[in-house]
Amino acid sequence: MTLYTAVTDDDRQAMLDAIGVASVDELFETIPAALRMAERLDLPEGMAEQDVYNHLRDLASKNTSAEDEITFLGAGMYDHYIPSIIDMLLGRSEFLTPYTPYQPEISQGGLQVMFEYQTAMSELTGLPVSNASVYEGPSAVGAAGYLAKLTNGRTRFLVSRGMHPHSRATLETLSVGYGTTVEEIPLANGVTDLDALHTMLGDDVAAVFIQQPNFLGAIEDVAAFSDAAHAHGALAIASADPLTLGVLEAPGNQGVDVCVGEGQTLGNRLDFGGPSFGFFCATEAHLRKMPGRIAGETKDVDGRRGFVLTLQTREQHIRREKATSNICTSQALNALAGVVYLSWLGRKGLVELGELMLQRTHYARETLTGIAGVEALHDQPVVREFALRIPGVDVASVVSRCQDAGVNPGFALGRAYDEFSDGLLVAITEQRSKADIDKLAAVLEEAIDAERSGAPAAGVTA
Repeated sequence: MTLYTAVTDDDRQAMLDAIGVASVDELFETIPAALRMAERLDLPEGMAEQDVYNHLRDLASKNTSAEDEITFLGAGMYDHYIPSIIDMLLGRSEFLTPYTPYQPEISQGGLQVMFEYQTAMSELTGLPVSNASVYEGPSAVGAAGYLAKLTNGRTRFLVSRGMHPHSRATLETLSVGYGTTVEEIPLANGVTDLDALHTMLGDDVAAVFIQQPNFLGAIEDVAAFSDAAHAHGALAIASADPLTLGVLEAPGNQGVDVCVGEGQTLGNRLDFGGPSFGFFCATEAHLRKMPGRIAGETKDVDGRRGFVLTLQTREQHIRREKATSNICTSQALNALAGVVYLSWLGRKGLVELGELMLQRTHYARETLTGIAGVEALHDQPVVREFALRIPGVDVASVVSRCQDAGVNPGFALGRAYDEFSDGLLVAITEQRSKADIDKLAAVLEEAIDAERSGAPAAGVTA
């Protein structure tokens, strides 16, 4: 019995004969017996195609998508409108099917996409160099840490507690291999404590990491943190939300050496967690330490404009000990969605979108803090996301009650921050209208009252 319909017994025997072994077992006999499975995996029998379809449909029906409810859930992934032009361009065969642009003479379209993407991200972040993307936001943070270690050889990373928990966890995991340690800079009134940073800084600090806006939605003083890091010879690294940079100062203009971030908001759907892409921008001093690929512009023998891979820093391309990255794909298709989205918005549209989020976030914050028993977790300026406190109730239960009413009110902060067990993080995009916000307020107030009175949740009998 064959496990792969594409390979027959005759096909398999021909391959075994070609390499000079009698059986598949003989092929793997160098692997110790204790490490080999002695029996087949306990998997169910195969199903007919229509049965597989029905099974997958039933599984999918258990999910609730952003189109099935009014969602104010953010915490790093956001429900923005995706224009149809993105699917149209991504679906073209020259973008959808090529794997990697190693041969520039037949990869001009893909290479130009990388070049245009890099240009857009450099303009957005205020930094002169961008690579052709990495996996996603947290791994970009981890790669920035390695760049810092390569730059100054120091062993401590100082990371704001306001940075996304996934980014902090990724950096901590990778730091074991880097030979570095990660220490958290505490928060004060929703933002990173600058006084604490000054106390923690020393000549052994490789980099200071901050997020803009931070995980609680607050706007950080990036310039002050850059100055503090540089005063001790450390790198200043910012993880930024790209869509807020239409209204916030570019990190590169505030002294940041490296700006990274999650690109999902740029034309990529939520898709239950991915895939998306991570961006990575830096000053020219760090050009040769950046991960992944960088596409460049050149001229061919006839003087025509062309594009090539200028730098490739992963171990596949250069001596392993010289590699600064093991990124095996640049998420080029997702990055293409990013540059198409930015082109669709344009400079004016990016600012307008940022201003729209500002206005609706302000309205939502004022409206929700007007509910009895709801207060702002901090009073810092916010752009698209803000944190609330709902003392005296189980926030996770409140969230569940709201979801039963067709509204996802946001992220229960207690899932990531023990000190904010009564916190709720609410996100706003252009998809959330004033009517949506008003409905959230009504549903949230009702859910809080029901939770305090002990009323059973939907579907629960007393």
